[in-house]
Amino acid sequence: MIRFVLNVLWVIFGSGFLLAIGYGFAALICFALIVTIPFGVAAWRLAIYSLWPFGRTIVPKRGAGLASGLANVLWLVLAGWWLALSHIMAGIALCLTIIGIPFGIANFKLVPAALWPLGQEVVDLDELTARI
Repeated sequence: MIRFVLNVLWVIFGSGFLLAIGYGFAALICFALIVTIPFGVAAWRLAIYSLWPFGRTIVPKRGAGLASGLANVLWLVLAGWWLALSHIMAGIALCLTIIGIPFGIANFKLVPAALWPLGQEVVDLDELTARI
């Protein structure tokens, strides 16, 4: 229940809705430029994760190989570092207030996903504990 409340507050007061729109727009551009479809899939995954982050986490995808690693290096150079920096700055700003601390932590959770999105998958924490 607390995850649901935090997610709703994240969407309304946090940056969840704006992040999802930004990542979604980037995904649409990547889908339109046929060659960048894998980056579009990664951006779409980030859009969904940034819209509803509480109760979910990023885990490595089984079977992700060398191609996703090389594509991640390209992503890191072109977009990943400034996306991660923006999440870090937003997280620090949100952690300055007591009410914003959970939202700051959610921004910090988005940093690894923004840096290295290919070869990752978003899973519910309940599903992750069931895997173990």
